[in-house]
Amino acid sequence: MEGQELPCVLIDCIGGKHGVYEDHAEFLKERFCLITMKEYLENKSFLGKKIRAIYMWYHKPVINEELLQSLPNLKIVASSGAGVDHLDLNLLSSYGVKVSNTPLTVSTDTADLGMALMLASSRRLVEGHQMAISPDTEYFPANWLGAEVSGATLGIVGMGTIGYKVAERAKAFEMKILYHNRKQRNKEEEHAVGATYCKKIDDLLQQADFVMLAVKLTPQTHKLIGKRELQLMKPTAILINISRGLVVDQDALVEALQNKVIKAAALDVTYPEPLPRDHPLLKLKDVLITPHIGSATVKTRHLMKENMTESIQAGLAGLPIPNEVLL
Repeated sequence: MEGQELPCVLIDCIGGKHGVYEDHAEFLKERFCLITMKEYLENKSFLGKKIRAIYMWYHKPVINEELLQSLPNLKIVASSGAGVDHLDLNLLSSYGVKVSNTPLTVSTDTADLGMALMLASSRRLVEGHQMAISPDTEYFPANWLGAEVSGATLGIVGMGTIGYKVAERAKAFEMKILYHNRKQRNKEEEHAVGATYCKKIDDLLQQADFVMLAVKLTPQTHKLIGKRELQLMKPTAILINISRGLVVDQDALVEALQNKVIKAAALDVTYPEPLPRDHPLLKLKDVLITPHIGSATVKTRHLMKENMTESIQAGLAGLPIPNEVLL
């Protein structure tokens, strides 16, 4: 684009806790004129008219009506990750702004993490590590046991791209796979992973040794797993959440774990993130929590950056947008 002015793209910041990675910023600067929120706020009247896209990393910058009103030439918001529950799609559409995300990019790593959480929780890896390195350990007890994964029943709630990749991995563990989804997969896809469709989520919950949540957060899935659903699960079952924290009623989960309604939980997502340091989930030994790292690998984060860049370039050129999010 030599000799041409680069299109202006709004970002939250570079570096820091939630900013665009510094090496990503160098890549982006070759293609766009990056404007940070700080720069924008210092010169709204001038920069507001120049900004044509928003590069949304870690759900930042926050997009509201006030911001949209000040960006008359905004064409597209490129959001990292698969979920778009942090965006008001109807509001953006009313301003003629298109939205893209990166669902396919994150699916492999998130499925891998789902399996890692299932294995770590069932085989009590964190407890085992603590025992192995404790200065107080004099022997390893012979009756210190975990739960088997191979041959067990896995119930996948949400059989989209991530859920299906989980099923592919679970098949290698010779697991019996059940799934619940808004729409049933075709017979060929079911046969490929040996999955059985449960039209009612209750049927899945009652049979599964492991319940893995891989749904999008929508009004329909908000607190999808509550007290009633937890009581349907086996007392030996483990709940795994790789979707969004608000898919689970956390108060109900705490109560279920305290009362041995279910055996354990492994969570990559909570609400809020991170949890308050005095939250009861942090005090339960049968809970494994990771810091929302489903897509957190070097390769995937680079692919996310490239996908978002392609979407912005296509949107500004009036071309079909890869991974456009439609209402």
